[in-house]
Amino acid sequence: MTIQIDTREKAEKIKHITDYFDQAKIKHFRSKLAVGDYIDMDFPRYAIDRKKNLLEVCQNICQGHERFKNELELANELGIRMALLIEHGNAIKTLNDVRYWRNPRKKISPYALDGADVYKILLTINKKYGVDIYFCNKHQTGEKIAELLKYRGETYGIKIGG
Repeated sequence: MTIQIDTREKAEKIKHITDYFDQAKIKHFRSKLAVGDYIDMDFPRYAIDRKKNLLEVCQNICQGHERFKNELELANELGIRMALLIEHGNAIKTLNDVRYWRNPRKKISPYALDGADVYKILLTINKKYGVDIYFCNKHQTGEKIAELLKYRGETYGIKIGG
């Protein structure tokens, strides 16, 4: 396995991921990707888009809505199945857990999305674009990326077309 990492992933922000790849002797390099943040060069039709937490997800679906939507549409056009891997920590392990998440921005803005809103949007993204959604702790991210790319999501009961 050789993992291509998108250049928009800042090296200092993903050191925990590349350290895991190095430790596991997984080859990796940085180069611009059309969609997602990580692909396996042996099967570039499955891409992982990493998010550092649910606040970043909120930013993407609110402020960066068009860019995020365009990326999901481009993935579909190119025949690339996408997965979102959200590093949120122990409190959020499944999509259902998102419904109970308390957005800390609610203290500042009554218009900030709450967990139930984010849950509905993620569910829509899953259904409309076929995006798989996973959660992990930050220290598990490298291992989870390698596992998802190796099995192309199939270990999680997902059928990959083509």
